[in-house]
Amino acid sequence: MKKLIFVLMTSFLIACSHQESQTPSVENFKYSVDRFADIEILRYRVPDFEKLSLQQKELIYYLSQAALEGRDIIYDQNNKFNLCVRRTLEAIYINYRGNRKSQDFHQLTVYLKRVWMSNGIHHHYAEDKFTPEFSQAFFVETVKSIDPAKLPLLKGETVDDLLKKLIPVIFDPTIYPKGTNQAEGVDLILTSGNNYYEGVTQKEAENFYNKIKDPNDATPISYGLNSKLVKENGIIQEKVYKINGLYGEAIESIVYWLEKAAEVAENQQQQDVINTLIHYYRTGDLKIFNDYCIKWVQDTLSMVDFINGFIETYGDPLGLKGSWEALVDYKNLEATKRTEIISKNAQWFEDHSPIDTRFKKENVKGISAKVVTAAMLGGDCYPSTPIGINLPNADWIRHDYGSKSITIENITEAYDQAALKSGFNEEFMWSDVERERAKKYGSLTNNLHTDLHECLGHGSGKLLPGVDPNRLKAYGSTIEEARADLFGLYFLSDSKMIELGLLPDNEAYKAEYYQYMMNGLLTQLTRIQPGKNIEEAHMRNRQLIANWVYQKGLPEKVVELKKRDGKTFVVVNDYEKLRSLFGMLLAEIQRVKSTGDYKTAKNLVENYGVKVDPALHQEILERYKKLNLAPYKGFVNPVYTPVVDKKGKITDVKISYDEDFVEQNLRYSKNHSHLPTFN
Repeated sequence: MKKLIFVLMTSFLIACSHQESQTPSVENFKYSVDRFADIEILRYRVPDFEKLSLQQKELIYYLSQAALEGRDIIYDQNNKFNLCVRRTLEAIYINYRGNRKSQDFHQLTVYLKRVWMSNGIHHHYAEDKFTPEFSQAFFVETVKSIDPAKLPLLKGETVDDLLKKLIPVIFDPTIYPKGTNQAEGVDLILTSGNNYYEGVTQKEAENFYNKIKDPNDATPISYGLNSKLVKENGIIQEKVYKINGLYGEAIESIVYWLEKAAEVAENQQQQDVINTLIHYYRTGDLKIFNDYCIKWVQDTLSMVDFINGFIETYGDPLGLKGSWEALVDYKNLEATKRTEIISKNAQWFEDHSPIDTRFKKENVKGISAKVVTAAMLGGDCYPSTPIGINLPNADWIRHDYGSKSITIENITEAYDQAALKSGFNEEFMWSDVERERAKKYGSLTNNLHTDLHECLGHGSGKLLPGVDPNRLKAYGSTIEEARADLFGLYFLSDSKMIELGLLPDNEAYKAEYYQYMMNGLLTQLTRIQPGKNIEEAHMRNRQLIANWVYQKGLPEKVVELKKRDGKTFVVVNDYEKLRSLFGMLLAEIQRVKSTGDYKTAKNLVENYGVKVDPALHQEILERYKKLNLAPYKGFVNPVYTPVVDKKGKITDVKISYDEDFVEQNLRYSKNHSHLPTFN
């Protein structure tokens, strides 16, 4: 599970630590790279990379290459035409010899950047298909002007054939209108534009997996995680992602770099982790994936760490299929002290949780937590990336072996720096009291909430015996994120946080409480187009929590929505009662999760997390527009260049931050694109 940041957060001030001259300081670093549509592209610093050993640098380099080799996979998973669209647009961008200063060409470039940002033709967050602002006639003209050899033509295919195929995909709003559809009352597979299923209905897919699941298996595999479910000649079957299987060409390249990484692993345990992952990629065997997850979660001593594989299931409306993602990171030793304190006290937090005793873990096992520096983002973690991750997702592994939680602090640093002097706080916070709290405590409490969310929230609680982890179906992701958020919110204000030295006083938590309520009730609406409801799981989670506690607290006016000068503001009148409401909802959400109560999960999400007040929505959009801010952020990666001697041996790895968004994505498409246009 991952925590996504909402970038319209308060403008938090952060402390700057001394860095070597090779790593630009916060003050001298150019965070902003590009701006288009509703997107701002940022850079992130990689502090202290120069201080790592040569072995660690070399390991990071190899793992980073592996993180880039699966880029095509996530495009194809998101929609079967994505690679064709991307390659056609890139061919136009590189080879077009017409008027490159025309409005049509400018808008085509913006569209291409949006495709790069979202790994396809659907918005990475809102899930709506992009509407091109260049004309169909211009598109036809430009494609026909390009040397056919530069276009992604299939064998025997003409340029006209290519256009006939792509024009509806790009220009017809009724074709693949949603990437992942979560709307109630429709076939979620048939109405989703992603590429996890083909030729099957939602009912057929659910029946397929229900038949092969063993309810008595205490150590089940993650059914369907690494496959596409298809119907061919009337027979439903899985096409497994593996070498010599679906996406085999890309996976083979991933494995090539993983094998090199294994040779320079920091220790035998880490080497075993990498080799087990390689074995899984060769076989596609999900039992081996379980073995890999167990070994990975037990590797807590390595400085360098990574994620590489088919992991999160947010992109699948049924919550089964894993999207390919990658992350390479290393410990922030100083900041990790904070998460180590939390993880060492995991049993105390579990014991004092307000949930029913039946749903508590008697013995919390193996929760390891660290703050990391991201070194490379890939797949579903690029260009948009989480700020926190807790894995593995399999409930039984978490119960028996624990979980590994990370907070990605150099990514939050980039977000915070980009938000400075934005005017956001002045526009949306009720008074100077809230603004001063945000300035004083906001960065600390936001990071702590992420720590609690990932380290303890996802790792807390348990399913009752016999409860299918996927029983909540399309609502499972939202409920799980709500559970983790609520756990963090509830304990953030506990005196234990002061006792452990994690917060300075009993005022600090209010900064995060206020920001969360403002975000959930108001400001995250800037991410929704007029007339739309909320689709994305993390956004549904935030509104569910904020709206539920707001509604339940109305009789005592715990939280109010007040008008001033025609503007709506959140006002928190009673922070202690707000905490109590967070605890009540946490208890109910945990009950829903532990018992597999689908009916209540559906009611909670649909009644509190989905619907948007159109008048309030319009007001927030108009206020936000005046600030001239981009509601979404993406990232470019640093560039790692090995230094080799005459014998070809790596003697150093240099890092640079000069590459822009266009350069990087064109380079990735040239050097790290291994899949056929259609798979």
